Amino acid sequence: MAKKKRRKEPSFKEEFRTKKKEKLKFLAEMEPKKMIIYPLAVFIIALLLVAVHFPPLGIDLKGGVVVTAYGVSVNPDEMEKWLDNQLGVNVRVESFRSVEGTSGIRVYAPTGVDPLKIISLLKTRFPKAKYTHSEVQPTFGELAKKQGIKAVTFAFIAMAIVVFLFFRNPVSSLAIIFSAFSDMVIAVASMGIFRIQLTTATIAALLMLIGYTVDSNILLTTKLTRRKEDTIEEAYLSAVSTGFTMSTTTLGALFMLWLISTSPTIDNIAIVLIFGLLADFMNTWIFNAGVLRWYLSRGVGS
Repeated sequence: MAKKKRRKEPSFKEEFRTKKKEKLKFLAEMEPKKMIIYPLAVFIIALLLVAVHFPPLGIDLKGGVVVTAYGVSVNPDEMEKWLDNQLGVNVRVESFRSVEGTSGIRVYAPTGVDPLKIISLLKTRFPKAKYTHSEVQPTFGELAKKQGIKAVTFAFIAMAIVVFLFFRNPVSSLAIIFSAFSDMVIAVASMGIFRIQLTTATIAALLMLIGYTVDSNILLTTKLTRRKEDTIEEAYLSAVSTGFTMSTTTLGALFMLWLISTSPTIDNIAIVLIFGLLADFMNTWIFNAGVLRWYLSRGVGS
């Protein structure tokens, strides 16, 4: 009597992959026109927000005074209001905690404010604290700002050239370039809403965002234009499943970095990247996918 073959049960990995594709199936069922229009509307709103609420420039880009007080634990908002009244100018106060557990505050004041005056005021309330101060001249801040703009511009141009050389297709190449630009605009608009300063550190985060955006867009474009699957929808589902895993794991790592970090600089880098990656999911897997699906369905690039 012949032995009956046992039916192979799907592994946990295969079941998880199947369930994930089922949950993301609604994206593949969206009309390409809607996939293009919604992200474009968000991009236009972000542009308006950037024009109205551009992020405040940090001390390293506009110049100013920084006074650091160690061994101080106080509400930054209350201290900010008190110093504003005492000095007659608007200052920004942020608290910090070092790895060793030392707490303190940093006071950021405009150019022209005497740092010794700030220290003398703080000493009236915290006589036992230790103080340091530094000053960035406006000329150095202007130079840093120009260099930051050049770095972002050259990085964007280099990325565009590489994308055009790789795909040699104006539609898919322009979609990738627009997605990267939209990610940056939305990230900058979010910085303006939450009043996150534009500094050399956050400019570096925007540069990192360009690289991540190109990775995800190239994955999608390659998967759809050189697909092995029978239909565009199947190829898209395969790509978005991989991309969703990439995005969620990166977002999880950045969120934990922001959560446990004690450095305001690292906090700002992490939060800017989080804003950008959330925008990238929309621009890559909805906008760019809509453009490619519309383009390939016409039979031009398939």
